[in-house]
Amino acid sequence: MRVLIIKVSSLGDIIHTLPAVTDAHLAHKNLVFDWVVEENFLEVPSWHPAVDKVIPVAIRRWRRNVVKAYFNHEFRAFKRTLQGIHYDLVIDAQGLIKSGLISRLSRGLTIGLNNHTIREPLATLFYNKVYSVPRTEHAVDRIRQLFSRALKYNYDTRVVDYGIDINRIAGEHLVNEKKQVVFLHGTTWLTKHWPEQYWRHLAHIATESGYQVLLPWGNLEERRRAEFIGKDNGLVTILDKQTLSGLAQKINASCGVIAVDTGLGHLAAALAKPTLSLYGPTNPGLSGTYGAKQLHLNSDFSCAPCVMKVCGYSGAGVNDDFKGQTFAVIPPCFSSHKPENVWQRFENLLQE
Repeated sequence: MRVLIIKVSSLGDIIHTLPAVTDAHLAHKNLVFDWVVEENFLEVPSWHPAVDKVIPVAIRRWRRNVVKAYFNHEFRAFKRTLQGIHYDLVIDAQGLIKSGLISRLSRGLTIGLNNHTIREPLATLFYNKVYSVPRTEHAVDRIRQLFSRALKYNYDTRVVDYGIDINRIAGEHLVNEKKQVVFLHGTTWLTKHWPEQYWRHLAHIATESGYQVLLPWGNLEERRRAEFIGKDNGLVTILDKQTLSGLAQKINASCGVIAVDTGLGHLAAALAKPTLSLYGPTNPGLSGTYGAKQLHLNSDFSCAPCVMKVCGYSGAGVNDDFKGQTFAVIPPCFSSHKPENVWQRFENLLQE
């Protein structure tokens, strides 16, 4: 039996789908998955042994010029690949119009959520069969339920297995003698950023506790922030720019991870690394890191969680200081997460 998964982005959403793949493969040993995913995340589905073919799509790039993309050879090649196999089932685990379109382009019975529980109800127009899964449950649970109902099996809700085979992750398999912690400081929304002064303070606490701090980065702004965090601290290492596989290797070889609300935090959770995640304007209840050894620090600020990309706080400013330098805590909801407390909670997590 061959099933096509459509889950194109983002990193966290793709990782949230992996436990369902594990469940399905345990229930049906002859089941093989193919997976349509954005080209930037091509590595991730291939880490799961039940995934055979990973089909890249470039919607993010193509939509810059939709007409040109539709008629160019790249889209036609994608369409040919997509239609090269008749699938027993096509599961749209994304629930968006763009993923619904891809499901309709494929060959097979298309499955998705119904219009009361899906993110974009118009996507249901592309499905042959729909299922209702409560919107009040975590994304991992919702996808597991969708797969189990579509493929007709039961699973153990108490066990969450992302199924990643570390031997499938490209690159050198690292074994570190040093105590290392990875700081995942980059994220998308401006309001999700923990103040960089707090990161720098935390780096000092971590290195004084005997740890080496690893700082990945993905763009020039994150590189600048990493340099600020590591300034005047010889035990902070700013990594070279990493592929997802390379960063997965670094995370897997570390003692643990401290992260903001970012897709890479979900990667750490999938690798079963102790991860402390910092939440200010967002609520981890429906889409936070999920699995063993995961600790969420939620803000107790008056307006949190606002789930806003732009901070709307209009009250008195919140200030803090580090090494005699006063700075504004922006967004102020992160004033709940002092570096000293973050490190203490993280050390407690490591000892569990």
